[in-house]
Amino acid sequence: MEAISERVAGLDLGADDYLSKPFSPKELEARIATILRRMGPTVSVAETKEVPSGKGVMKFGNLVVDTNRRQVSRAGERISLTYTEFSLLELLFDEPGKVVPRAEILEQLWGYPPRRAADLRVVDVYVARLRGKLEPDPRNPELILTVRGIGYASQRVGETATSLAS
Repeated sequence: MEAISERVAGLDLGADDYLSKPFSPKELEARIATILRRMGPTVSVAETKEVPSGKGVMKFGNLVVDTNRRQVSRAGERISLTYTEFSLLELLFDEPGKVVPRAEILEQLWGYPPRRAADLRVVDVYVARLRGKLEPDPRNPELILTVRGIGYASQRVGETATSLAS
């Protein structure tokens, strides 16, 4: 059986809920329904394009990032991102073109400074996951750029992207 400290640690790291094994499928369904209720009504991608949402909506080719609704879509198809993946995307695109050091990403998203070099690998893993979901060719990224020895930067809006708020 899992220790309470492990469950608390999971919640502290950003989990919305925690379900211990063995669990009832009915309980799982109820917890999912609760989370969906908290999210509110879903908005289709077509509605997202028509509603002026402010500066939080950007378009990169056929990729639409709506930070107001925390949604990403490509060619009308929604791309599912975890809370942490979207937070990373938001951090990188907050100031397009600005280099964000890996240590700063770790502190802002996970809440602790790197104590050893291996701590920074979690940032690299999440960037790789995000690229895998967003980039047409993750091995040759166009949206999330690596700045060797420092960190990551997003492509500047205007170079390959346009803001829908303009």
